[in-house]
Amino acid sequence: MSEESKEKIEGQEQNHQHWLKLSFSRRDAQPTESEKEIYNQVNVVLKDAEGILEDLQSYRGAGHEIREAIQHPADEKLQEKAWGAVVPLVGKLKTFYEFSQRLEAALRGLLGALTSTPYSPTQHLEREQALAKQFAEILHFTLRFDELKMTNPAIQNDFSYYRRTLSRMRINNVPAEGENEVNNELANRMSLFYAEATPMLKTLSDATTKFVSENKNLPIENTTDCLSTMASVCRVMLETPEYRSRFTNEETVSFCLRVMVGVIILYDHVHPVGAFAKTSKIDMKGCIKVLKDQPPNSVEGLLNALRYTTKHLNDETTSKQIKSMLQ
Repeated sequence: MSEESKEKIEGQEQNHQHWLKLSFSRRDAQPTESEKEIYNQVNVVLKDAEGILEDLQSYRGAGHEIREAIQHPADEKLQEKAWGAVVPLVGKLKTFYEFSQRLEAALRGLLGALTSTPYSPTQHLEREQALAKQFAEILHFTLRFDELKMTNPAIQNDFSYYRRTLSRMRINNVPAEGENEVNNELANRMSLFYAEATPMLKTLSDATTKFVSENKNLPIENTTDCLSTMASVCRVMLETPEYRSRFTNEETVSFCLRVMVGVIILYDHVHPVGAFAKTSKIDMKGCIKVLKDQPPNSVEGLLNALRYTTKHLNDETTSKQIKSMLQ
């Protein structure tokens, strides 16, 4: 490696480390005047994120009532009981879906701010630490949401039962309480959303791809370099004992791991050749190694997200070593 390349890489690492010292270790980065408008818009969305996760975590489903109703189709009381149990749950699922739309809008606002000219991605991340932090918070939420959704089959069962029952009620001209809540068009969109293994990540990946295609005057590198820099920061923090030792609790480790996986997936969706190719600016072997070095039960959901939500993992350009690391 030439001295010039070496210096460039060392310079990049110093930039990354400078930013992470300033920002990632401080969960409370305050917005500057120029950031305030976007920051406040995103903050309104993020304030509701914890409540959404709590509702999802406590989502138990109506499996028992549904089974009873299906086994005794002639028993009207059991049919009513199942419908009465499912309708409020579908109200919750509607809230989660609507939140995904708000999150998508927030992400697009942040991408606009963090990729605008004339600054480089690293300059943006240093200048707009509060926005970079919010970007990380969105990814952290997204991975947590999808981990919980992946392990809760009741969600799709409840929604399928709701739709089947609703269409039966329509055929029989039975007025359906709750139909006003979720009309057919919304039900179709929700159905597609919940059919995804990782619905929030899919929403954000699509939003990032759309952002790049709608901003053709903006070099694609502005977006991909922003994502790869964040991935690098997370990896460096997690694999360097000096930084790792500063984490006062495991939640900070989980935060960095989720953000790292989130930006890899977004990068893989927007970059023409993806995150796994040799030319990728993300050190995928290093990132996967960091994940594999954690207790297995704590990262299985994140490894699954890389296996099933990325776009280019199975491309011919992905090395056998990376594929076997993720098997």
